[in-house]
Amino acid sequence: MARGILIYAEIMKSGYVAPVFFSLCAKAVELSAKLDNAPIYALLIGKLGIGEKFKEGFKASGVEKTFVYVDDRLENYSTEIYSEIAVDLVNEIEPEIFLIGATTQGRDLAPRISSKLHTGLTADCTGLDINEKGQLAATRPTFGGKLMATILCKKMPQMATVRPGVLPFLENPVYKDTEMVYKDHGISNFSSMPALLEFVKDSEELINSLDSAKIIVAGGKGCKTEKGFELLGELACVLGGTVGASRGAVDMGIAPQSVQIGQTGKTVTPEIYIACGISGAIQHIVGIEGSKKIIAINTDKDAPIFQHSDIGYVGDLFEVVPKLIEIFKDKKDK
Repeated sequence: MARGILIYAEIMKSGYVAPVFFSLCAKAVELSAKLDNAPIYALLIGKLGIGEKFKEGFKASGVEKTFVYVDDRLENYSTEIYSEIAVDLVNEIEPEIFLIGATTQGRDLAPRISSKLHTGLTADCTGLDINEKGQLAATRPTFGGKLMATILCKKMPQMATVRPGVLPFLENPVYKDTEMVYKDHGISNFSSMPALLEFVKDSEELINSLDSAKIIVAGGKGCKTEKGFELLGELACVLGGTVGASRGAVDMGIAPQSVQIGQTGKTVTPEIYIACGISGAIQHIVGIEGSKKIIAINTDKDAPIFQHSDIGYVGDLFEVVPKLIEIFKDKKDK
């Protein structure tokens, strides 16, 4: 009988585990409690030494056992090799649930695994739960974000990818004596290994760390020009936050796609989200609904964004934002 929750721990180019893994662990702890305390497992693939490097961090995330596949030749991601390793492990331990972060790598890896296992995959989820029958109920936007659909998988393992930034991290660590189980990767069976020729970091991504920002000042079509976004950048600077944008602003060419927030962009969960000149289409709301406080500034008193805001101000952002910058600059100087 299938039992347990398996989570893929993606190693980023920085050498660290992708943050979405730890938010998936937090959700797995919650799901496990509804599945008679089903064990939580992790899958770790990479170069030599990663098992020891992350053991302590995994102990505080509720993971009972981590299956580790290490070899310096595994440092560079390969869809073929990584998926084969994952499939072999699933066939061995038979988890009832397999969770993967909906990162660039996760979105490539998950469908290959589900195809090989002949099971279903609910992609790009924004919520996970266990229904009254003990099944994984995975929720995701559908019909262009106009509806939220909860999907069930008929076969094991029940697979889902989850957007980074959607699920919160554990408020209180759940400590387990995590066992690191080293497995044979079998890569000698593959005729060729991927070679990384060059890795170029996206400078805009480095500047705009939306995934971890506590304060985000976001702009929409109401910003009108790139200068409008420069104004938002000033406010973000004095607040110690970063800048985001709606798809409308990106489509206008006044903001880069790397800072797009919403269904087709990033999902964020800041302490404070300030929406400037954003109408509030459901596609954008999907990406910000996890924010603790939403403040909206818009000239249209009937803009949908106000229905989702904790604080709303009807006014021109080109008048309001400079005043906010002045106020917070004065406070910063004192």
